[in-house]
Amino acid sequence: MKSFITASHYSLLSPLRLTAMTNPYHCPEDQQVARIAADFTALWRAGQFVQAGEKYWDEHVVAIQPSQLCLSCEPVCQGIRAIRENTLKWLETHGIEDLTLDGPFITGNQFALFADMFIAHAGHRSAHSEIVIFIIRQGRIVEERHFFADPR
Repeated sequence: MKSFITASHYSLLSPLRLTAMTNPYHCPEDQQVARIAADFTALWRAGQFVQAGEKYWDEHVVAIQPSQLCLSCEPVCQGIRAIRENTLKWLETHGIEDLTLDGPFITGNQFALFADMFIAHAGHRSAHSEIVIFIIRQGRIVEERHFFADPR
C-alpha cells in the first residue's frame, strides 16, 4: 500500500517541513544564506562595512566593480587581503552618508542589496546608487559584484 499526504495532513506538519516538502528547491543551506544575508545587511546598515567583510569573506573571495567608476581602487580584487586593502584605501578618502539599503533579496546561495547613498570625497557630496550581489558557499562570501548607476 502506497502512503501519501492529503490536504488534511498539511495542518499537522510544521511550516519548515511543509516548505521542504512542497518546494523541491528548498534546502537547509537556504536558511544559512538568509541568516548570513540578514547579519551582513545589519552590519552595513550600522556602517560596519569592513567588519561585515571580515566576518563573512572567504579567504579566496573575488570582488568585481565597473572599472570606469573605480578610479581609486582595483576593478577586480582577488583574495581577502587584496579586498581588505582596496576597501580601506577607498574608505580613507571617501565617506558614506545617508545610506539606505533595500534587501536582502535572496535566491539560492546568493543575496542582493540595493544601496542608495551620498559619497563625500574631496569636499564634494554626490548621490550614488548601486546593487551588490553576493555569492555564498560553505557559509562564506566567495564573490561580490557591484553594479553602479551610470553617473552621467
